[in-house]
Amino acid sequence: MTKAITLEELKKKFHDGMTIMVGGFLANASPERIIDALIESGVKDITLISNDTSYVDRGCGKLIVSGQVTKLIASHIGTNKVTGERMNNGDLEVEFSPQGTLAERIRAYGAGLGGVLTATGLDTDVEKGKEKIIVDGKTYLLEKPLRADFAFLRAQEGDEIGNLVYRGTSQNFQPLMAMAADTVVVEIDDIKPRGTISPEAVHTPSIFIDYIVSDK
Repeated sequence: MTKAITLEELKKKFHDGMTIMVGGFLANASPERIIDALIESGVKDITLISNDTSYVDRGCGKLIVSGQVTKLIASHIGTNKVTGERMNNGDLEVEFSPQGTLAERIRAYGAGLGGVLTATGLDTDVEKGKEKIIVDGKTYLLEKPLRADFAFLRAQEGDEIGNLVYRGTSQNFQPLMAMAADTVVVEIDDIKPRGTISPEAVHTPSIFIDYIVSDK
């Protein structure tokens, strides 16, 4: 069964109120074509889970500027002034999650865990509304798993069935996101024939990938 999908076909799968994870690190390796398709679709009330909101004209920051995101879960927003403006005027709900904690919450869902325990965020705004658990006399926050309807990724290299290789900081969240969403869609910069990528070089196995964007 082919995993190829056009952006027009992908748009038909979007729906208002969906939760999405978007790969990339300050727009490095962001799936720009998928993000543009989201904007063109006009889908609204999106919950966005990403490390950051990149920039106003790059990466998932464009979704913030377009006003399609109503809730954001991220580790920082400082590189996109529109995110801060929308948060301060009440148009955008923002849940801050420390970067390592954010990665672990995503990993937890993919691994089938009920959450992770961390001391990061204790005695700060991060702990508000969260359960505290004591283990061997030490207090931890219970950080619950994060899942999404869609994970939108971008790999620098991959084969035609979806075995993926990332480079640099694009490895930070994307392998985890591929395990934490109901549907995983990827853009691949360099698509190679099946079997040409060494198994030990694969960062995300093809079993996690539902669709490969075929538009170039």
